[in-house]
Amino acid sequence: MTYGCQTWILNKQLCHKLQTAQRAMKRKMLKIKLKDSIPTIEIRKKAQVIDVVQYIQRQKWRWAGQTARENGNRWTKRCIEWQSRSGRGDRGRPEARWMDDIRRAAGPQWQREAQDRRKWKKSVEGYILQWMDKASK
Repeated sequence: MTYGCQTWILNKQLCHKLQTAQRAMKRKMLKIKLKDSIPTIEIRKKAQVIDVVQYIQRQKWRWAGQTARENGNRWTKRCIEWQSRSGRGDRGRPEARWMDDIRRAAGPQWQREAQDRRKWKKSVEGYILQWMDKASK
């Protein structure tokens, strides 16, 4: 379900779909039917499985730190730093990019901060909580 999730651009709609699918899988694992009307909180406690959105955010944060620490001219680093040269953009709000939410949480100098592996690893929980608060609103 989460293969390649490090590169996903998460939005509220995708998070909702993933959480809905995860709840369905938990009910199937525990052999609970919808008409039993057991609250989601109880199902979550019984299944003892971490939330899929939190897992994806943790993986994304780890991968961002790894790519920021890469040295040389690797394609992953070039893709992160790439800027479009087309003259005019489309009308309306620009589409979300992969690093927009990382930049929002860690600041514009996030690649410099990611060089310190221990500090970057400690900051993952704050990033996940901040993102979960934003997604729940």
